[in-house]
Amino acid sequence: MTVNIKRVYELPSPEDGARVLVDRLWPRGVTKEAAALDAWLKDLAPSDELRKWYHAHRQQWAKFREQYLKELSSKKAAAALQQIYDLGKHNRVVTLVYSSTDEERNNAIVLKQVVEGDRKPPTGTGPVRVSAAKRARAARPRA
Repeated sequence: MTVNIKRVYELPSPEDGARVLVDRLWPRGVTKEAAALDAWLKDLAPSDELRKWYHAHRQQWAKFREQYLKELSSKKAAAALQQIYDLGKHNRVVTLVYSSTDEERNNAIVLKQVVEGDRKPPTGTGPVRVSAAKRARAARPRA
């Protein structure tokens, strides 16, 4: 599975594959038709508390990433991650859609690393996490 990230304000394209909104709040000024989403997975977004904290402390990217990875260890997040893997099985390309104005430091970047298996959440590495990681590796195209 190929994982891309894209701002929701950019035009959708056929290369996007399955489009998944990974924000807790609906993006301002965007209609459902314009967003062209296959799923909206709020449980993969940072909590309201973490989102508000990071908005006020943009210089603390590392701490945001650490806290966000901890949040991704929840059961709800694991179920939402499974939905991404399932979409990837059918579409081979999944685009994580976000609304942040910061294109270099946002939750979609961290989530992309988790889905690709480059980063593992620091806690909750039990059987669900291990099997999800195995599925992600198995779904990757072989070179």
